[in-house]
Amino acid sequence: MRTSNELRQSFLDFFASKGHHAQPGISLVPTDPSLFLTGAGVVPFRAVIEGREKPAHLRVATCQRCVRTNDIENVGKFARYHTFFEMLGNFSFGDYYKQESLVWGWEFITETMKLDPDRIWGTIYPDDEEAFGIWTKDIGLPAERVLRLEDNFWGPVAETGACGPDSEVFYDLGPEYGCGSPDCQPGCECDRYLEFWNHVFTELHKNEDGSFKPLPHRNIDTGMGLERLTCLVQGVESVYETDLFAPILDTVDALIASATGQTGSRDDWRKRVVADHARAITFLVMDGIYPSNSGRGYVLRRVLRRAATYGRLLGIDHTFLHELVPVVIEKMSPGYPELPEKAEVITRIVSGEEQKYAEALERGMPIFLQRAEKEAEGIIDGAFAFDIYQTYGLPRELQHELAAEYGAAIDEHGWDRAESAHRETSGAGVAVKELGVALDLAETEFLGYDELEAEGEVLSVLVDGEAVESIEAGGEGLVALDRTPCYGESGGQVGDTGRMTDGGMIATVLDTQKYDGVYVHHVRVEEGAIHAGMRLRTEVDAGRREAIQRAHTATHLLHAALRQTLGDHVVQRGSVVEADRLRFDFAHDEAVSPVELRRIEQIVNAAVLENIELEIAEKPLAEAREMGAMALFGEKYGEVVRVVQIPGTSIELCGGTHVARIGDIGLISISSEGSVGAGVRRIHATSGMASLAHLQRLDGQLHDAAAALATGPDSLLARILAQEQTISDLRKQVAEARETQAGGLVESLLAEAVEVEGVPVLAATVEIDDASAVKALVDTLMERQGDGVVVLGATTNGKGLFIGKVSADQVKSGLHAGNLIREVAKRAGGGGGGRPNFAQAGAKDAARVPEAVQAVPELVRAQLQG
Repeated sequence: MRTSNELRQSFLDFFASKGHHAQPGISLVPTDPSLFLTGAGVVPFRAVIEGREKPAHLRVATCQRCVRTNDIENVGKFARYHTFFEMLGNFSFGDYYKQESLVWGWEFITETMKLDPDRIWGTIYPDDEEAFGIWTKDIGLPAERVLRLEDNFWGPVAETGACGPDSEVFYDLGPEYGCGSPDCQPGCECDRYLEFWNHVFTELHKNEDGSFKPLPHRNIDTGMGLERLTCLVQGVESVYETDLFAPILDTVDALIASATGQTGSRDDWRKRVVADHARAITFLVMDGIYPSNSGRGYVLRRVLRRAATYGRLLGIDHTFLHELVPVVIEKMSPGYPELPEKAEVITRIVSGEEQKYAEALERGMPIFLQRAEKEAEGIIDGAFAFDIYQTYGLPRELQHELAAEYGAAIDEHGWDRAESAHRETSGAGVAVKELGVALDLAETEFLGYDELEAEGEVLSVLVDGEAVESIEAGGEGLVALDRTPCYGESGGQVGDTGRMTDGGMIATVLDTQKYDGVYVHHVRVEEGAIHAGMRLRTEVDAGRREAIQRAHTATHLLHAALRQTLGDHVVQRGSVVEADRLRFDFAHDEAVSPVELRRIEQIVNAAVLENIELEIAEKPLAEAREMGAMALFGEKYGEVVRVVQIPGTSIELCGGTHVARIGDIGLISISSEGSVGAGVRRIHATSGMASLAHLQRLDGQLHDAAAALATGPDSLLARILAQEQTISDLRKQVAEARETQAGGLVESLLAEAVEVEGVPVLAATVEIDDASAVKALVDTLMERQGDGVVVLGATTNGKGLFIGKVSADQVKSGLHAGNLIREVAKRAGGGGGGRPNFAQAGAKDAARVPEAVQAVPELVRAQLQG
């Protein structure tokens, strides 16, 4: 058997023999800024094809690694969908065209790959007579196996760009994979015809208005999935049975067996999800994409968490994805020699991210299970379920599975409403922060370092980004002043709020932003009106400003304490300073231990007790640097800078507002620490009264938890451990009871088997509303029966379902599961089929399922006698 690594190299060698330059694919992070991820083999060559760049070689062949997540919900359930895949491609940039592309393609798949030419079909764009002639005259494919399809036109990778007609190559897997329709042919929704190579003839450019113009030269862009080619050459039924996936699935089975004592069905689609995602995770990290809450890092996080989730649903009760990474690397390293070099960092990133996810699940799952148990056989509030997802990361699909164990369901509409509300809340203020209007105004004089009240002239009034004459009572808009005491958001410190007044006019300041030195106030007019030219008195919300100042100065102390505890490599990578919390991002390549966090808390609070007075002064930038002042991440500085110094502790360049003495901060409390990407950690903390509120909340939760378990706070841990043991014991009892019940069902069904012409035939109707569970039961019954035929009928989602198996010996004697199930399904208004040893079909009339199942023995007899 030729391996996938051999097939990859064979493709490159073949086209090298045709004058192509074989070169490696690019990173999953494309150089084209208009693209998010590399999702096709043509991505590296868009500029060349569109005539914007000259090609280094007129003929190129590549194997391009790709990631797509647009069909992620179908991964594992259908063989044609993957998050990670390899695209084999040969390209011509103004050199050869359709003739060579199709003829060489035919030579490769029939002579080099040895695929059966009688099972190959071609499709073309309806008016592409040139391609039709090449297929029928030059290649010799029968005209009836060259179909004209409207969708044989390849659109541009982006909204505009290169495009043109294409010709797809299909392989007939056989009627046993088909739908049974006499009209079944390439393009049908069934699995009989597998499209595995597409030859795109890029000769047009799509413009923004939807029109087309010819490209400077005609090009060839082909794409053939290595996974599909490997499936065909290795002669297996699914890409998941190829050597690309088999080692990963073997490891998944071993992990499941280690955790549960059994591996379950190899056809379980959740295993395929894990195997597929393990490949994507490995290559995303290899290409420098690390978990985060946005961008490409969010794609990685989502894929990793899906894999971890389905691993748990399969019974793997510990973090395991890092154990799959070496398997992927060993398999793929011949094609990607950089993989072994990055094995350590890939393993570390994957392990760390999954561990964090596991910890969140461990906190959130008991809360959800308690609710599910309470709502057994009922509906779980959708807002509650969404909150569990937001707080602990417990995915929607996992919540569904857990709820089903208690016969409960999640209110989907409630979830969607909560999610929409969350998005609206999260988006509050975005319009102000992303205003970006061009204000042709002089810079605002900021008075807020020394004053919290000041008068200023209204220079401009804007609503929805447009200048207006005034904002009337009840309206909201933006007001720019020539001088203000309100701090405009910058350097991580949020903008001030407060109020504006002028005689009978009263307005609430909701936020303050700064654009190129102009301070813009987001206001809501309560009484009167605001118009350009009037003078207003602006007052800062003093209590809120003081709380923000405490938090801001606390970040300076935190920065110094981190460097003292972890090392001088720690530098700030961003911050958010608000009235009730602070967030501090810093460079560090591993988690900060609980012991280190406690040490950091001790350092900052000890500094607070010293009550040192801050020294704040404006100095030339060169002098500030000589003092050792540290710059804030992402900030720009002029020739004169503001230096904030905590003597003996910290010197930083900072334009924010601060307390006068360190003792004004009060208590500093760290609430969490975690990663936000490779080499960047994040600390959440509180200061002042917010710290007191945080500690009181934790203390209240501690006492409430203790009271709920009828014990005191000091004995809470012991009581929880005792409760967990009790729960564990009860779950074992429930599992044993379910196993006993299932065993009883198997025994009762086996007793219904009859002999037909000497062949054991078990045909029965079961009350199981889950297709996968019915299939698993069929597998168990066949294993116990050992020989013959097993057919079960059931009703799922109001429709009939039939699943059947025929043993290997009886297949040899002439029995065919696909033909049998097809005839059974017809008796209930359905249709379908399958392979000789396994088949599945549906039926519209669920009421006729028992009647159809009763016909199984006679249908078996007819097959045997036929």
